[in-house]
Amino acid sequence: MSDPLDEHDRAAAALGPVVEAAGPYLDGLAERPVHDRAMDVLLDELDGPLPERGEGGPAAVGRLVRVGTAAATHSSGPRFFHFVVGGSTPAAMAGDWTASLLDQVAGLWLTSPLAARAETVVLRWLKELFGLPASFGGVLTPSATLAHVTGLACARQWWADRHGVDAASQGLAGLPAMPVFSSGLVHVSTRKALQILGCGRDTLRVFARDDAGRVDLAAMDAALAEAGGRAVIVANLGDVNTGDSDPVADLADLAERHGAWLHVDGAFGMFAALSPRTAGLARGVERADSVTVDGHKWLNVPYESGFSFVRDPSVLSRAFGAWGAAYLPEDDDDRINYNMLGPESSRRARSLPIWATLRAYGRDGYRAMVERHLDLAAHLGSLVEAAPDLELLAPVRLCVVCFRYRPAGVPEERLDELNARLGEALLADGRVYAGTSRYRGMTVFRPALLNWRTTSADVELLVEVLRELAVPLADRP
Repeated sequence: MSDPLDEHDRAAAALGPVVEAAGPYLDGLAERPVHDRAMDVLLDELDGPLPERGEGGPAAVGRLVRVGTAAATHSSGPRFFHFVVGGSTPAAMAGDWTASLLDQVAGLWLTSPLAARAETVVLRWLKELFGLPASFGGVLTPSATLAHVTGLACARQWWADRHGVDAASQGLAGLPAMPVFSSGLVHVSTRKALQILGCGRDTLRVFARDDAGRVDLAAMDAALAEAGGRAVIVANLGDVNTGDSDPVADLADLAERHGAWLHVDGAFGMFAALSPRTAGLARGVERADSVTVDGHKWLNVPYESGFSFVRDPSVLSRAFGAWGAAYLPEDDDDRINYNMLGPESSRRARSLPIWATLRAYGRDGYRAMVERHLDLAAHLGSLVEAAPDLELLAPVRLCVVCFRYRPAGVPEERLDELNARLGEALLADGRVYAGTSRYRGMTVFRPALLNWRTTSADVELLVEVLRELAVPLADRP
């Protein structure tokens, strides 16, 4: 095989191995270990020198599918709890395949009215889902990190305006550091966004009143007064270690009193707005200046997917548009060019899987899924509390459960090392994925339950496997 044109009349044949494997693979996810390290040897089949002569689409894809279905980490299955990761609903997966099939140039209306219109629709649907004002502007991004970049770039534009500078055209040279304040719940993706934007990841100041990271409102109030209101507040809705959240409404009050910019990190916590049981956690988000949400978490759409919403839509175009390239069309009221509203110029039609899943399951379906996950997290929390050798370390608020293994007779100074070894053993075992993190100075487990496939049997298996693996470790000195 020397030229793709040779497959012109049988292009669809390369999809055959994927179509044939999809059904058995998806049907078997509930029984598969999350990762089988014995299959890692198959990865060698992907290596080797660049072929001089190709083997053709069906053969190449057949090899990839055979290796992938065996050796992949099956993070789309029901027992991947290690990070805050969802799966992919059936409709979202089909929508993503459609996006690849159509391969739209999604940045400009001119190149794809389909992608531009679908993005406009899903942004409106998402605002309705989360209870955000319809007047907010928005754009889809590859991830929450790039959504942070988008929202915080708008904050940077707003902040520089107050110093008489257009940051998009002139940069930040000669300006003081932009003050950014948050609680101890701040996520590393916020710092990474500040790093990318040239604001400095370590310029962010944390105001915490305890070692759990809960916000010190009085100290932040004083710092805002000192900054004259020219500052950015980051509110965190959904902490990855515990599911805890900042009091968003109180931070919105601070922002309004001082004239500061309020940025909300709602990567997975925004979905709290869907359930009456947790909607209070999201109260005040509608008053934010920018909001970040992740799609490949609780929305359960394929990687990569994020959303950024901004109160003043004009700031998006000022921060990312107006390139002055003669070959690019201008925006008008009916034809939005989304590559001028965010960090990407070349964009795939990531709106299509979002459109498909929201159309397929609607508000009621997503509310039911969120409430099921809230129930599963509460169930896991109760299992932990009932177990004599497990210790729940934080209240169960959303879909994350924070605990550690604490058997009788093991001294406190050994617990971190014991839990770290247990986390390694759990990942090596592969039946359930739930590694460790650090919380309040302790090594902890913090499984996140937000995959649409997950059931009570899956969380019960987590406890069973963890305690099974823990016994020989606890007996070792």
